[in-house]
Amino acid sequence: MHAFQATLIAAALCLLALAGCQRADTVHRTRGHVFGTAVEISIHGGSPERADALSGAVLNEFDRLHHKYHSWQPSMLTSLNEAIARGEPFTADAEMVALLQSATVVAERSGNLFNPAIGRLIRLWGFQSSDIAPQAPPAHEIRRWLDARPRMSDLRFQGNTISSTNKAVMIDLGGYAKGYALDRAAQLLRQGGVKAALVNVGGNVIAIGQPGERPWRVGIQDPRAAGAVAHVALRDNEAMGTSGDYQRYFLKDGKRHPHIIDPRSGYPIDLVASVTIVTSGGGDAGLRSDGNSKPLFITGPAGWEAMAARMGLGEVMLIDAQGKVHTTAAMRSRLAASQGAKGTH
Repeated sequence: MHAFQATLIAAALCLLALAGCQRADTVHRTRGHVFGTAVEISIHGGSPERADALSGAVLNEFDRLHHKYHSWQPSMLTSLNEAIARGEPFTADAEMVALLQSATVVAERSGNLFNPAIGRLIRLWGFQSSDIAPQAPPAHEIRRWLDARPRMSDLRFQGNTISSTNKAVMIDLGGYAKGYALDRAAQLLRQGGVKAALVNVGGNVIAIGQPGERPWRVGIQDPRAAGAVAHVALRDNEAMGTSGDYQRYFLKDGKRHPHIIDPRSGYPIDLVASVTIVTSGGGDAGLRSDGNSKPLFITGPAGWEAMAARMGLGEVMLIDAQGKVHTTAAMRSRLAASQGAKGTH
């Protein structure tokens, strides 16, 4: 066979393939903006058309979840909160019930340091807004909602009907819904036949497979400068979540006030710049990567290791407000191994 004929046959075979003669190592990236943050979907291999269709399905799912669980614009979640404030039951759906029940488990495991029921405190500090401005809530208002002791355990479930024994409960899933969205994205992409992909929702990332011979390599944002402070190699069904004081915050009187509120004091945390954790396995790695980082952020430099053990987290990096890096032994090993991987995805 002549070389020219071989080339024609190869080209024909490529045209018959779904990938349309795409290189096996091609990564198709789609960017968007949902949940008030940047979103990026990277799909390895296949045709641009296939990647666009699958990425579009994921973005549509993100948009659905964004509108369903929005904390201050009209949504199923705000309707639930309004019913709780009236002392009335609310008919939700199985998805919302399962999400709230799983959040309740995380809250109880953390000693309520992860507490999505403190939405009124979050609103009081001005964080239930697209435009965050410096706030100074009156101490008596903060004390009012602290004394009301809203907890996820106040919720009662009967089928898809949700009620609360405490009218002060206002659910805010800003620290949990992004993780759930990652798991839904992974499910949709796997159902679409994707063998390797990386989904990033505002610094929370989940990996599917790996792009070629090496795993996905993801940067951990430097909380005080552009770029990454370190890189982590993520393998199939591993997720990485970061809680930081550098995205949703305001400065007042020379002090940084991030959106993460300590439910014990009612005030924003100012001792920690970021917490990054790695989770893996099951169908909820993304969910765990989001909610489980919050209790470590709140306990801060003095108590994060004990809280990590309590939450069953082995791979943790905490950067305190002074820029000192704290890590578990398992995270140090992962970071060291990741430095040998080439190429940033």
